[in-house]
Amino acid sequence: MFESLSEKLSGIFDTLTRRGALSEADVGEAMREVRRALIEADVALDVVRSFTDRVKQKAVGQEVVRSVTPGQMVIKIVNDVLVETLGSQAAPISLDAAPPVAIMMVGLQGAGKTTTSAKLAHRLTERYRKKILMASLDVKRPAAQEQLAVLGRQTGIETLPVIPGQTPVQIAKRAEETARLQGYDVVILDTAGRTHIDEPLMQEMVEIRQAARPHEILLVADSLTGQDAVNLARNFNESVGITGIVLTRADGDGRGGAALSMRAVTGKPIKLIGTGEKIGDLDDFDPSRIANRILGMGDIVALVEKAAANIDAEKAQAMAEKLAKGRFDLNDLADQLAQMEKIGGLGGIMGMLPGAGKLKEQMANANINDKTIARQRAIILSMTQKERRNPDILKASRKKRIAAGSGTKVEEVNRLLKQHRQMADMMKKMGGAAGKRGPMAKMAQMFGMGGGMPSPEEIAKLQEQAGAGSKLPPTMPKLPATPPGLNLPKGMPGGLPGLGGFNPFAKKK
Repeated sequence: MFESLSEKLSGIFDTLTRRGALSEADVGEAMREVRRALIEADVALDVVRSFTDRVKQKAVGQEVVRSVTPGQMVIKIVNDVLVETLGSQAAPISLDAAPPVAIMMVGLQGAGKTTTSAKLAHRLTERYRKKILMASLDVKRPAAQEQLAVLGRQTGIETLPVIPGQTPVQIAKRAEETARLQGYDVVILDTAGRTHIDEPLMQEMVEIRQAARPHEILLVADSLTGQDAVNLARNFNESVGITGIVLTRADGDGRGGAALSMRAVTGKPIKLIGTGEKIGDLDDFDPSRIANRILGMGDIVALVEKAAANIDAEKAQAMAEKLAKGRFDLNDLADQLAQMEKIGGLGGIMGMLPGAGKLKEQMANANINDKTIARQRAIILSMTQKERRNPDILKASRKKRIAAGSGTKVEEVNRLLKQHRQMADMMKKMGGAAGKRGPMAKMAQMFGMGGGMPSPEEIAKLQEQAGAGSKLPPTMPKLPATPPGLNLPKGMPGGLPGLGGFNPFAKKK
């Protein structure tokens, strides 16, 4: 979502950091470019003015920290103000009330309230072991209640049975009564929307709020809304009184202005952000980590958390034991590629690595994307178990059969086999004592290359080394050296951590 804004700001800051000293005119020119970038990202004009004024006030005459260049100091100030604009501290969903805790979802039609309700219910069930009841209060839209029931069946979450003819207020009261009698911890109220804000909608929301007395009222807003997000947030906040915001479709091509504008205009925290279409694609909104991603510093902590949530610890331990003995066959490679897909694919991982966002153009030119992983998995899955365990038996006739079965060419099969040989040698080295030291090795363990989970202190150290965190100068750290034989394009800072040795940038012969 923030890709366009991130690219523009990175270009501005690249110019600043190349200068040994900055004058007031230099800062003013940079702020004009920042202002233009924010306006193009659909940030509200008053928010843009406030943002640039605060940055300029702090940057002009700022005492330069020893060993940090003036350009880097300006970037740090921009990062600090960006974090302030986004909300300073993360504000997760509050369940601090006597059960059943009522959560009311409001917003316009099409923003994703029903899907987000199911995602939130799934999140509270999986993470906090809460017993959830979902209730659809949308009696206007055809099949709205059935849609929530279908999502409930898919996720194993209970939904309130439909009684035809009931009003939204009656449904809300019945949901609360059912939740209390049957021992539910949380009841999620999925309200109706309209294509635009009108008085009957707001009146209905107020009546539901008075009847259900929700602990949380979450405004579900589409990240692609742009400038209209400001009016939407202001109207719902003034009429209904929201406690937080949920941004949906953050994986789309929106320019990110809604996130900056809505928080600044309403003063209400953005609590959750929808990052995809799957039921588990709902994350906490952490201002400092989002700011790091906007400024191209990556989000190592989010990457580690995603790995921890999606990778089987027992499988990882079994893989570690195989690597310690120097064994790494094509079944193992297929598992590594599958794990990459689980945590967001190549694009998702690159977006969380510091500085890696600048490589997207090179990746596109080299025709490297998530389809590359899918094609390589298809090649492996077209082999017999005997061939996967012993690639040395793959001669010309077998390769032709595998290429035909996977819809690829023999050259691609040969390239994968060569890559596997390189990786097997590297994995053998990683299985020894030298591969078990350092924080990056801990991160590699998370992705199936070793046992054990990194401690909170080690994750913090990872974040620090990666340059995330507003107190650090945003310079690129030197990541571990790339293993021999794996050639990354110019500009990539060392090897790709945690990819099970997979290197999509290996030169094609």
